[in-house]
Amino acid sequence: MSIGIDLSGQTALVTGCKRGIGLAICKTLAKAGADIIGVSASLELSGSNAEKAVRAAGRTFTACRCDFSDRDETLAFANEMERRGDISILINNAGTIRRAPAADHPIDDWDHVQSVNTDAPFILAQAVGRPMLARGRGKIVFVASVLSFQGGITVPGYAASKGSVAQLVRAFANEWAARGINVNGIAPGYIATDNTAALQSDPEREQGLMARVPAGRWGEPDEISEPIAFLCSNLARFVHGAILPVDGGWLAR
Repeated sequence: MSIGIDLSGQTALVTGCKRGIGLAICKTLAKAGADIIGVSASLELSGSNAEKAVRAAGRTFTACRCDFSDRDETLAFANEMERRGDISILINNAGTIRRAPAADHPIDDWDHVQSVNTDAPFILAQAVGRPMLARGRGKIVFVASVLSFQGGITVPGYAASKGSVAQLVRAFANEWAARGINVNGIAPGYIATDNTAALQSDPEREQGLMARVPAGRWGEPDEISEPIAFLCSNLARFVHGAILPVDGGWLAR
């Protein structure tokens, strides 16, 4: 028996695909054989890095735009994806972060983060999941965070949203596992992306963070996308409701 990740014939919807982890997910899933629908708020409709990477792997790429902080736009996009009926993999990766001390955290920042990080993934999982349920198979991966398990500092909205994401993984898995849908999550640690740019540019904070990571370094986006490919594959067929930390050992400390 051959043991490997083969996503041939599958169509994956990847949110937040323009850069960072989302771009890496597009590359990795395409290399495994999946066609990709990529969506970001400001994604180029032609010639994006995601499109180039997917086409270089010999797969098709469909570019979409959606501002997940806009409820009406999110619902319209979700309905469009549901009508397609051919999405077999959903990666809820799009996310945002706003930094401010808890006592001063603007309520508008709170609302924005919850809309993008919690509401949109729920809406998409619900809409894209319905055709999966009708077929009796599908894979959904939510990108959570180590702050699904911890409170963080000066990111109360982000920590709350990622805690909610972890609960969504469990809630959907409890209902859909018996119906052939694998719903899981992945919890990245400190990965070198735009979202962590403020930490990477603060030498004192960076030193403190890296001192706590047993691996002693920042993670790379590919180190998140490859475990996601595993969760999308038949190798993970009996994995339901799991949240896999990929954090260089951060949570073990």
